[in-house]
Amino acid sequence: MKKWYLFVLSALLVVVLAACGDDKETSGDSKDIKLGATAGPYSDMLKKAIIPQLEEKGYTVELTEFSDYVQPNVALDNGDIDANLFQHIIYLENFEEQNDMDLEALIIVPTAPMGFFSNNLTSVEDIKEGAAIAIANDPSNAARTLSTLAKQGLIEISPDVEELKASEKDIVKNDLNLVFHPVEAASLPRQIDSVDISSVPGNFALAAGLDLMDALFLEDMPDQYRNVVAVKADNKDTQLAKDLIEIVESAKFEETIDADFQGFGKPEWMVNR
Repeated sequence: MKKWYLFVLSALLVVVLAACGDDKETSGDSKDIKLGATAGPYSDMLKKAIIPQLEEKGYTVELTEFSDYVQPNVALDNGDIDANLFQHIIYLENFEEQNDMDLEALIIVPTAPMGFFSNNLTSVEDIKEGAAIAIANDPSNAARTLSTLAKQGLIEISPDVEELKASEKDIVKNDLNLVFHPVEAASLPRQIDSVDISSVPGNFALAAGLDLMDALFLEDMPDQYRNVVAVKADNKDTQLAKDLIEIVESAKFEETIDADFQGFGKPEWMVNR
C-alpha cells in the first residue's frame, strides 16, 4: 500500500513540474532574446541605445543584421527574432496586409529624415530661379520631398490633396520655376554633384556617408514615416515588449540619440513630453 502511495505521489509531482516547465516556455518572457535590424543606423541604435539597457535588465541578446526590407518581418513572423527595428508604420501595415501577418508597432523611435543636399548653395535664400532638384521617382518619397519644399516656402501644393500623396501635378505655385529630376531613390546621393539640390532619404544619405547636419535643410517628417520597434501582435503584452517601451522612453536612450544620432528627427511623444 505504501509503495502504491509513493508511486502515485511521484507521478503527480512529475505532472506538476512538467506543467510548470510548459508555462515558462510559453510565457513569452524568456531572457534569451533575438533582435533584428537592417545593417546601418538602426542596427547601431540597437547596439548603442537599446541592447545595453536590455542587458542591464538581465537579458542575453543576439542581434541579426539584414540586408533587405523583407526578411526582418519574415523572421519576426516566423519567431526567428523577437523584435525588429528598421521600418515605419506605413510600411509595416502594408507589409502585414500583403503577406497575411499580424505584427505590432510598439513605439516610434528617432529616425533619419530626408536631407536636401547641395554643393553650391548654403541657404534656402540662395536658391535661384530654374534651380534643378533631384527627387525620388517613387510616390512615397516624392510626396515627402514636395511637402518639405512647401514647408520651406518654395512651392505650394493644392490643399485638396493629402500631404503624403502629393505629386508634381499637384503643385499650384512654383514662383522659382524649380525643375524636378525624378530618379531612383538609391541614386540620389550621386546626384548632388550634377544638380542644385538633391533630396536624399535619410537611410540612403547615411549609407552614402553623408552627414545629415551638412544638409541645406532637413525634412520635418510625419510620425508615420518614423521607424518603430515591432513585435508579433501576440507578443505585444510580454515583459520584453514592456521593457523595450520603457527603454526607448528613458532619459538614457534620448541622451544616446543626442550624442550619437545627430540630425535624427524625434517623434512627437518625445518632443512633447
